[in-house]
Amino acid sequence: MIIRYERNGKVKHGWMVEAENKVRVIEGDIYKVKAAKPIMTGLELPLDEIVLKSPCTPSKVVGIGLNYRDRAEEMGIQPPAEPAIAVKSSAAPAGPGEPIVFPGRPHSLHFEGGLAVVIKKEARHITAEEADEYILGFTCAVEVAGGERQHDGQQTESGEADSFCALGPAIAAKLDYEDLRIVTRVNGEVRQDSSTRQMIFPIPRLLEAVSSIMTLLPGDVILTGTPAGAGELHPGDEISVTVEGIGTLTTRVTAGKA
Repeated sequence: MIIRYERNGKVKHGWMVEAENKVRVIEGDIYKVKAAKPIMTGLELPLDEIVLKSPCTPSKVVGIGLNYRDRAEEMGIQPPAEPAIAVKSSAAPAGPGEPIVFPGRPHSLHFEGGLAVVIKKEARHITAEEADEYILGFTCAVEVAGGERQHDGQQTESGEADSFCALGPAIAAKLDYEDLRIVTRVNGEVRQDSSTRQMIFPIPRLLEAVSSIMTLLPGDVILTGTPAGAGELHPGDEISVTVEGIGTLTTRVTAGKA
């Protein structure tokens, strides 16, 4: 599991070894690693000495709207013929434990838990058959948007604020993504419980569609959609998303300035 962490004021990538409750430091560029595990230095750090950050620093976050069948059924909307694509800024990601800051606009918030894809190398006009070659790994995502966001199945600017996309806690470099359980909880209550098998457009198709209109760079993130149960969120709420094979991302909504 690849993580990004802060220690003594410095931010680095590491490889989490959970059984040993340690972090090993990655040597070199994680996006150029070809093996499942990168070459590491001899340095090992206890997990309680570090602070987890967003596991990547994308140049952009690409959101996919209405990509789960159970969500479309819940909303009474016909599944789209093509992926609905919107782009968030590089300031959107927040890390584990870092707050989602509600600036007061839009007037209400909705959460969307889901699976995020992290890009490994530059991708432009790739085919679905080539997609796996361009994936570094997968992480959990909590996307936040205005309450009107998917009223007609389309993306709007209401989800573009800083911190409106929490990512983490780590990047799973190897994952069978076709049937992963996704559970979202708000203040401990289960609000979403579904599987990636509900996706309308599978992940390789999403990479094909997005790369046909924009260049994806190492570290960029594609949010693959959200299942049924997405709903309203308020300042003070704690939200967590658990994705099978990755772990649990937990964050909280605060009011103020990001």
